[in-house]
Amino acid sequence: MKVKVAIVILNWNGKKFLENFLPSVVQNSPDYASIVVADNNSSDDSIDFLKINYPQIRIIINAENGGYSKGYNDALQLIDAEYYVLLNSDIEVTSGWVEPIISLMDSQLNIAACQPKILSWHQKTHFEYAGAGGGFIDKYGYPFCRGRIFQELEEDLGQYDDRQEVFWATGACMFVRAQVFHELGGLDNDFFAHMEEIDFCWRAKNAGYQIYYEPKSVIYHVGGGTLPKNNPRKTYLNFRNNFYLILKNAESKRVIQIFLWRLWLDGVAGIKFFLDGNRRDTWAVIKAHFSFYFHLGHFYQKRRKLSQKPVTKVYQRNIVFEHFVRKIKNFSDLPNRFS
Repeated sequence: MKVKVAIVILNWNGKKFLENFLPSVVQNSPDYASIVVADNNSSDDSIDFLKINYPQIRIIINAENGGYSKGYNDALQLIDAEYYVLLNSDIEVTSGWVEPIISLMDSQLNIAACQPKILSWHQKTHFEYAGAGGGFIDKYGYPFCRGRIFQELEEDLGQYDDRQEVFWATGACMFVRAQVFHELGGLDNDFFAHMEEIDFCWRAKNAGYQIYYEPKSVIYHVGGGTLPKNNPRKTYLNFRNNFYLILKNAESKRVIQIFLWRLWLDGVAGIKFFLDGNRRDTWAVIKAHFSFYFHLGHFYQKRRKLSQKPVTKVYQRNIVFEHFVRKIKNFSDLPNRFS
């Protein structure tokens, strides 16, 4: 039977997160929401913990750890719902976190995905890295957020308490219309993890849908539960996947220009990693580029099956220059140069 909302938590060896944060999800979710844990073939005792302590929660066991993208794609094929909530296991939700977003999406059928306000669980007065107050992207493909530019996290003073259309909604807690999810083919398995939600949102925008941020819904995210921010594997995935999503989704007249600029800008990033003593991150940037070149033909074929067009909520300047040269730390201080 189809449910209104399926809250789907992807788990991989995350028993400690389930112990700490699943109670808040159970306590604060409305009666019309079903909670599902999709397990990516964990080797810890997560499943036993769930069966003993939460027998009412549905468990889907994936055959392998295919990462974030494949893990959700496999599980969501088995769930009949009007809306999916893709929720990280390291998130504490608050009272009334579901209702404002579902009300918004019910009232505006062109919204494909929406995210809540995401604050840091470690410092609850500040925004959290993964999503903050809604995601944007600059003209060269660099993502950032209201409330977070690169590693700079703003204090939440109510400055982003307005509902707004954004470019992307975070995969840490993304409400998505199930029909649109399947219409667009779900997440891209080739991404494995990181930026797959930006790719999905960009495809949705190219298909004519909108992405929103709803601050009346508030959650707290630990972050770095699978890969911490300073992990070279995360650096590799972020740089590689960023190229993937640009090639797939950027309008034709912009693709070559973006890549020429990115060769130079990524080179600067690699040098900075090296000078800061993070040589494994420098190597990760190099490997990301060569992996992209090796798979260029594969992703070009994906591009040919998609539509690309000018889309809204793209920052028409370079966020790298704005932050590292002009020293802009807060989203609200950026020049209002959005498409």
